[in-house]
Amino acid sequence: MKTLRQIPCGKSATVAKLHGDGAIKRRIMDMGITKGTEVFVRKVAPLGDPIEVTVRGYELSIRKSEAEQIEVG
Repeated sequence: MKTLRQIPCGKSATVAKLHGDGAIKRRIMDMGITKGTEVFVRKVAPLGDPIEVTVRGYELSIRKSEAEQIEVG
């Protein structure tokens, strides 16, 4: 299983599946990250948290813990 956290800066990936509890999964989906969505990793903070991504044409910062719940293909 490859997660969004493992994608290097400057690369894209397609969301395959979302993991996590109901509240965490709902929060990720509310941000526009759903199955089949392409996510581009723009920047990663020096200590790895947060990660800045582009989803559906807008920039979004997510925590490492949230990125680990997003399985990509």
